[in-house]
Amino acid sequence: MRWRRYQYLVYLTLVWSLGVIVLGAYTRLTEAGLGCPDWPGCYGFAVVPQTPAQHVQAQAAFPHAPLEMDKAWNEMIHRYFAGGLGILILVLNLVAWRHRELPRGLPALLLGLVVFQALLGMWTVTMALKPIVVMGHLLGGFTTAGLLLLLAMRVRRRVRGHPGRATPARNMGGLTWLAALALLVTLIQVALGGWTAANYAAVVCTQLPVCEVDWVQQFDASAFHPIQPPHDSYQYGVLNFEQRVSIHVTHRLGAVVTALVLGLLSWKLWQSVRLRSLSLLVGGLLALQLTLGITNVVASLPLMVAVGHNLVGVLLLLTLVATNYAIFSCRVPPGMHLNIAREG
Repeated sequence: MRWRRYQYLVYLTLVWSLGVIVLGAYTRLTEAGLGCPDWPGCYGFAVVPQTPAQHVQAQAAFPHAPLEMDKAWNEMIHRYFAGGLGILILVLNLVAWRHRELPRGLPALLLGLVVFQALLGMWTVTMALKPIVVMGHLLGGFTTAGLLLLLAMRVRRRVRGHPGRATPARNMGGLTWLAALALLVTLIQVALGGWTAANYAAVVCTQLPVCEVDWVQQFDASAFHPIQPPHDSYQYGVLNFEQRVSIHVTHRLGAVVTALVLGLLSWKLWQSVRLRSLSLLVGGLLALQLTLGITNVVASLPLMVAVGHNLVGVLLLLTLVATNYAIFSCRVPPGMHLNIAREG
């Protein structure tokens, strides 16, 4: 019963982390990342200033940052949910340390990660949306969700009566390596997407399948330097047009590579009866993600489509984490050869 209650707590934390990611995307896409110019409060208050007197105090304290209520609330709601996620992860650790049979390693890693995420959230404001910080914050959120899913799968395995640790699969051919490659390629593509968003390069190319400008001749590798020259603010981007085109096109090329690798993985998974549900998930989410990406280009980044692009991105990443875990934990009796191409 203790394991089952802990399982529900992990599930709640995982779903909560997805909500934080969606709210973070919404905050960024509504240009509310600096909706509150200070941290962790908002214009010196614990909540968005409400009364006329508070508005006067806010303007006096931050004359360079006029109060915009909608953006301020978007930012603070995201912070409240992020704080709630930190509390849930802290509770996971407290429960685990109280009951020695529960896993401790992953909860401790998650606690360290969420503390670092809080620092990145602070630096996002204090460094005025510096792209490397914004991208790191996005990657940290996706990593948090991935680790929570891994913890959820381990706890679920224990609740179902399996040993606490998975047994590595044997004789799985190239599927093990292909799934690992798919996860790595997707992580790189997520980072490219974060870099594209952080540098406001999502809509510099409006034609498909290639950019309307001569991007080959204009390609500028300096667009990918992680540390950019100091600026008062990085909101709306500080790179020139050629640099933004370079980032956008690289993200598109990354999407092609990711689609090819994930498409191959989906096909290989389909050949194994026990992994066909994962094949459908990988293929379906990949198709949806490509559709959302194309819509972002042709429709000039509609808000809900762009938010959905972030959500489907993290769901695709979680599916690949689950796929790697499922392949890793397949049990094969000694001496028995498993031919994935002929299974079923």
